[in-house]
Amino acid sequence: MSYEKVERAKELTIGVKQTMKAVEQQQVEAVYIAADADKRLTQKVELLCKEKGVPVIRVESMRRLGKACGIEVGAATAAIKKSG
Repeated sequence: MSYEKVERAKELTIGVKQTMKAVEQQQVEAVYIAADADKRLTQKVELLCKEKGVPVIRVESMRRLGKACGIEVGAATAAIKKSG
């Protein structure tokens, strides 16, 4: 899966609340959602992304997504912010 793009990203937003806020403000180019995260949380993010036309990339593991973001805990969602 595409954890490499997350690792190389200059600016990230991590977590459901922060990701939703960034998507609302149209600040993201792509959102990553971990398949093993709680569906009740990630579903809201997914619907918002669909509404705003933001691409969603599914990854299999919260732990690996968190690691790719440079944090010690799992991440349900992460967003790569637009540069500039």
